[in-house]
Amino acid sequence: MRNEAKFNLLSFHGKYRILHLTWLAFFMSFVVWLGLGPIMPFIREALDLSDQQAKVLLILNVAMTIPARIIVGMLVDKLGPRVMYTSILTLGGAVSIAFAWADSYEQLALLRFLSGFIGAGFVVGIRMIGEWFPARETGLAQGIYGGWGNFGAAGAAASLPFIAASVGGDDGWRWAITLTSAAAIAYGIVYYFSVSNTPKGSTYFKPKKSGAMEVTNGTDFVLYMLMNIPLLLALGLLTWKLSPANMGLISNSASWIIYAALAAIYLLQVWKIWHINGHVLKTPVPEIHRYKFKQVAILDLAYLATFGTELAVVSMLAMFYVNWFDVPKVTAALLAGIYPFINLVARPGGGWLSDRFGRKRTLGVVFAGVAASFLVLGLVNPSWPVGLVVFITIIGGIFSKAGSGAVYAMVPLVQRRMTGQIAGMVGAFGNVGGVLFLTMNSLVSYDQFFLFIGAVASLVLVLVLIFLEEPRGQTAEIMPDGTVQMIDVS
Repeated sequence: MRNEAKFNLLSFHGKYRILHLTWLAFFMSFVVWLGLGPIMPFIREALDLSDQQAKVLLILNVAMTIPARIIVGMLVDKLGPRVMYTSILTLGGAVSIAFAWADSYEQLALLRFLSGFIGAGFVVGIRMIGEWFPARETGLAQGIYGGWGNFGAAGAAASLPFIAASVGGDDGWRWAITLTSAAAIAYGIVYYFSVSNTPKGSTYFKPKKSGAMEVTNGTDFVLYMLMNIPLLLALGLLTWKLSPANMGLISNSASWIIYAALAAIYLLQVWKIWHINGHVLKTPVPEIHRYKFKQVAILDLAYLATFGTELAVVSMLAMFYVNWFDVPKVTAALLAGIYPFINLVARPGGGWLSDRFGRKRTLGVVFAGVAASFLVLGLVNPSWPVGLVVFITIIGGIFSKAGSGAVYAMVPLVQRRMTGQIAGMVGAFGNVGGVLFLTMNSLVSYDQFFLFIGAVASLVLVLVLIFLEEPRGQTAEIMPDGTVQMIDVS
């Protein structure tokens, strides 16, 4: 029987202890990852970067997270969240410190690209929370995890600029990044000794095979292959942005080598999909073990629009306020920090609404809000009052963050043993959205950038209303002894 009143967020015992420790791990990963946006005005001034050089660093910051979330999704299903979160925080923090002390733009670009994998930590917590909370609470729990963890972006906006302005002169930004990265490393070690992958006595279900997601019919087999294309196209788009046709950071030869490598990776992925799933074209999967991959595909596109918007806006907002409204750098960082700050309420709110009123209905409402608010922002020009622009941006942020919460309220209910892989793919599409939107930001004016986001959200709204299905009933998982366990998804 449903009883949301039993959810005790103030507790630090049992599953609530895991929730608090895990959202804090996510928080630390986002401080390190998305701290680049609010501190970028300091980096640009200290190193005399051009506007395009700064924008390319912002794009590079989210690019590596695309393949990282896919890989981490597979690894967390196999190795468990405990070891994966510790690994990501410690390694990601170390690379971030190296970035802080780079002394050339080429080094900055390479190390920022590499450090982007710390953003994949989000996927780890989705599996952890899915193991500890039942279906009737998973929307709220995942929303709190995602929303409070995403608050790391606001924490970075509130702290890094002040550290950069107060310590070390021109090297203040270096010390700001170093200190927060060292804190992430320390917490990664603490996390390892503080959590377990499942409640005592529970089974940690793993995929039968690794390397690609399992599908259960021929149509899903084809759709899965198609849905891998945008992940590589986003990296191809980044390569084009860095090529001689744009920034000139890599040569024509290097560009073509990367394009060829991306094509080869796709063919390898197709082969892996065939190797794991080719049997479904010949032998039907029993009805009890089937799931609909179209659910994953729609959630992919939904997260592209919601989290992709958040990534792009939180990355460019401080520079937007400085460039269009001549706002002082620290003030711009604080105003930009309001946008991720609302994650504290909006993302858990999206998860709670999904638990209470339905996954599909909630996604429909929030996407209507995202589309409307960003289409309005598409009308902005430098003559608008800054306060009004900030207000509309907050409204758009509330809807987009609630949308992210609603997406991940549904992700753990598709297929338990593949939650990490599904979360990884959905999360990777969020970064595809980030690369897509940030690339548009580097090519068009700010008002056109907002208009583009509104148009994409409108398209996803149509797909959600027509094709998404509300999770109902139960899914089946096979226990180690061969028996079948039914798991509630509604």
